[in-house]
Amino acid sequence: MPELDQPLIVFTDVEGTLLDSHTQLWEPARDWLLRLKQHNVPVVLCSSKTAVEMMLLQKELDLGAQPLIAENGAVIQLAGEWQDEEEYPRLITGSPHEEIQRILQQLRENDGFKFTTFSDVNEQTIREWTGMNLRHAELSRLHEASESLIWRDTDEKMLEFTATLSSLGLQFVQGARFWHVLDERGGKDQAVTWLLSRFQEREEFRRVSIGLGDGPNDAPLLDTTDYAVVVKGLNREGVRLKDNSPERVYHTRQSGPDGWREGLDYWLSSS
Repeated sequence: MPELDQPLIVFTDVEGTLLDSHTQLWEPARDWLLRLKQHNVPVVLCSSKTAVEMMLLQKELDLGAQPLIAENGAVIQLAGEWQDEEEYPRLITGSPHEEIQRILQQLRENDGFKFTTFSDVNEQTIREWTGMNLRHAELSRLHEASESLIWRDTDEKMLEFTATLSSLGLQFVQGARFWHVLDERGGKDQAVTWLLSRFQEREEFRRVSIGLGDGPNDAPLLDTTDYAVVVKGLNREGVRLKDNSPERVYHTRQSGPDGWREGLDYWLSSS
């Protein structure tokens, strides 16, 4: 079991995990966020959200200038104090947003796939979809290396769409609420692995990692960390892990930030 008095690092999904999917509230997680900060435990936000949106959320949560993983791992924002890193301020993996957007438009026009991307709508529509405030909705459209969308076609067409994207070096990732297209070289697992390595190189010791997530796109994250919390989510398919043993994985009874708190209570209650 992990302990608060040992070097820890927490990687957490945002939507549906740290934030309530409907209200965007996070208050049930407040006490644990404060406690982790008091013990100098980095809390790394890891989401499909854009980097600029997550930086605003990071400020609202008073997490400091920790690294964060945006756009399902296609973008890594480095810690504020890592200005000596070659990749500072952020590392972007694979194809830029403009290229992905161009490909999606071609596939829609040439092959008739039906979907609506964040780039197709304004921030007011995204606000209605998500319940987030207008400022966050504006920032959610500023993708750098991926695109988020609502799928509006059949399951059969989705299989064809996924295969076509794969042939172009892209992946189609299911989140808690939306689908996401990004370069196959990106991913939450690659981003977590990269950051863990960077922390160890800079600090010269290894941190024990705890991951929290609720959607199918969180599986790579949770498969990479030492301990995992699968927060009860909205997606009917759930989260499928390679190693789901109870010695490593805890499944919460509650959802959203209540489940987030429940998961940390489970792993760190002895502390």
